[in-house]
Amino acid sequence: MFERLDKIKPVYDFIYKVLLVICKVLLIADILITTLSVLGRYIPFIPDPSWSEEVVLTLMSYMAVLSAALAIRRGAHIRMTAFDRYLPENALKALDLIADLMVLAFAVVMMVIGSNYAATIGSKGSYVSMPKISRIWMYLPIPVAGVSMIVFELETIYSHIKSMVLKTPYLMGAVEDENDEIAEALKEAAAEEAAAGNDQGKGGEM
Repeated sequence: MFERLDKIKPVYDFIYKVLLVICKVLLIADILITTLSVLGRYIPFIPDPSWSEEVVLTLMSYMAVLSAALAIRRGAHIRMTAFDRYLPENALKALDLIADLMVLAFAVVMMVIGSNYAATIGSKGSYVSMPKISRIWMYLPIPVAGVSMIVFELETIYSHIKSMVLKTPYLMGAVEDENDEIAEALKEAAAEEAAAGNDQGKGGEM
């Protein structure tokens, strides 16, 4: 069963990469618009658009909630680990599973309540600097965050259950960090060098 479900992982990898690219694009757009706005206040021939502040805040809202969803998949959110070394592995897995189930419930609330607010309050207003654009775009990040968190929480919960059933070590985060890969490669290289040094030492003694 787990082998069949593991085949879905490339889909999650693709969603993760797409959201990561979106976050990068939003960050670049925020920087460019803010730079244009600041320069426009001091340089006469550079325009200072009146909509810059509201657009920057909107883009920042989307970037913040999407990056939070990405952090769920990597297990990068702040968590208390002071007592992890003193707890049995099974108890630690169970606590992590309970925590993720609570986050999943919160994500569902964000999706449902956020959609309601976006469809009611958000649709009735408009941007001050852009009267033709509905303010629903300012409220939409909340349900978007809920959906994104649900997607990645389901994968994380599956990883918990798989680890508990198969009794395999569980590592926080479904995505390995590039820095972790580099660190692991350095450790392997150091181990190989140490082994080679030991072999040379033994050869010299003989």
